[in-house]
Amino acid sequence: MTQSKRYAVTGGIGSGKTAVCEILKKMGFPVFSCDGISRELWQDAAYRRELAALFPGCSENGEAIKEKVASLVFSDGGALETLESFSHPRIMEKLLRKISACAVSFSEVPLLFEGGYERFFDGVIAVRRDRNSRMEAVRQRDGADEGETEKRMARQLDPALLDTKDCLIVENDGDLDGLEKKVKAALGKFGL
Repeated sequence: MTQSKRYAVTGGIGSGKTAVCEILKKMGFPVFSCDGISRELWQDAAYRRELAALFPGCSENGEAIKEKVASLVFSDGGALETLESFSHPRIMEKLLRKISACAVSFSEVPLLFEGGYERFFDGVIAVRRDRNSRMEAVRQRDGADEGETEKRMARQLDPALLDTKDCLIVENDGDLDGLEKKVKAALGKFGL
């Protein structure tokens, strides 16, 4: 039996990770999302009760309210660290279970290097895009203001540091057709 091959897709907010994952899906690869798994976990009452114990001011009827937790963590770095130390291991555990049945899989992992999760993968595609394009993408997608986006970017790995990591960098500096060609070239380097 051959061992499964697990690849991660990462990059800062607004870099184009989701666009790369859509290209991979179109090519027929199974693609998983840490953000999607986080949404699944929020559907679980036991998960919300555990969060309520961590953030009692953000709960009603013994369960955490997602919007209240989000409001707190975006204004309080300590609360964000508490949330990440609680949720990230659960997200990764569920992700690893999901991909274990796949011969080859890709997983969108936004904070891959920040969390040290690259060790779980056979290869990494890091999507990089210039700062202004990232800001505009986040503004269009989320309606987020510049200050909020700046805070989120500040908590992520500086894209220039991707050059120091063991990954294939895909520069998202053109249109979708150009991005697709770069993704296919990266897959070739992985032997796929």
